[in-house]
Amino acid sequence: MRVDFVTKEYPPNIYGGAGGHVTELVKVLRSRIDARVHAFGTPVAEDSTYGYSTPPSLENANPAIQTLGVDLEIVAGLEGANLVHSHTWYANFAGHLGSMLHSIPHVITAHSLEPLRPWKREQLGGGYAVSSFIERTAYEGAARIVAVSDGMRADILRSYPQLDSSKVEVVHNGIDATKWQPIDSPDVVRKHGIDPSRRSVIFVGRITRQKGLSYFLQAAAALPEDVQLVLCAGAPDTPEIRSETEMLVEKLRSKRTGVIWIPEHLPQPELAALLSACNLFVCPSIYEPLGIVNLEAMACGAPVIATATGGIPEVVVDGKTGWLVPIDQHTDGSGEPKDSARFISDFASKMNEAIASPKLREFGDAGRKRAIDSFSWETIATRTLEVYQRALQS
Repeated sequence: MRVDFVTKEYPPNIYGGAGGHVTELVKVLRSRIDARVHAFGTPVAEDSTYGYSTPPSLENANPAIQTLGVDLEIVAGLEGANLVHSHTWYANFAGHLGSMLHSIPHVITAHSLEPLRPWKREQLGGGYAVSSFIERTAYEGAARIVAVSDGMRADILRSYPQLDSSKVEVVHNGIDATKWQPIDSPDVVRKHGIDPSRRSVIFVGRITRQKGLSYFLQAAAALPEDVQLVLCAGAPDTPEIRSETEMLVEKLRSKRTGVIWIPEHLPQPELAALLSACNLFVCPSIYEPLGIVNLEAMACGAPVIATATGGIPEVVVDGKTGWLVPIDQHTDGSGEPKDSARFISDFASKMNEAIASPKLREFGDAGRKRAIDSFSWETIATRTLEVYQRALQS
């Protein structure tokens, strides 16, 4: 069986969880099927992997239109596949057209949903209406839709109630626990300005509304002064959100030491070393279909404090592998807390409880065990192949 993957992200061009998902899934599936990758930009040089650039005529177009241009370049390359599997709206258009043109089933893995990311208007302008149209059209035409969590499945059916619910299946994201594992490397920690002898909490994520970084930065003011704040945060969606983040960071730095901001995308071994060295991993997201970053932290032995939203409670077990912070959210698609001050206060209180807990090590060990036992890529690959078979039979 030949399955062609369409994805915006693929090594070395990875900036989010979707890229990691495709990379690891393809790695395992290539030992079982003919898996080919069609990626945006210039991907790593390997067999059966192809890169596509923005057409020169669209270099100055809205980013959403540039995306459609790349998708059109990809469609012809899907000829001969038995099935096409696309990831995120960026790739859905190619998957949808390829399915129609070549008469093959289209499977979509839903890593996020445009109706639940209205802040993307800040980044795409009118392109957000285009991305929303593409996603809806592709979902309506797909043979199967894979949700990365039960919470994500519920979001899909709520956002697109016209879908046949039997075609929306759950296959969790996975983790390579041999790559993401505890690494004791104090030199790497010091290299990034972190004092290994001091306690630390760490945030890892893009600077985007959904990651809730601004709430964390406000809550962090309540942490004990000896606790370092490590922000592995880059790729801001807009200049405005970058400016807002800079202002909050400077405000913290004016009142405490040990506020370290690492804006560049770190090599995976270095990030694993930082996760291993921290006392607590923080995930203040207001929208997270699963939260693969929590799995990466858990696999490195870091206890997690995270917002109880989306698929996060399916990964982080409150009172066993970490702490969950409740949130009462608006239902207008934004995911914003109805009472921001209360959410910030609750997050601050829970962080103080966690950083002082004698169970930090116990929770970290339990988190790594959970990552290994429940989220291996071999298991996820097997379940994905089962979805392919149902799509081919439908």
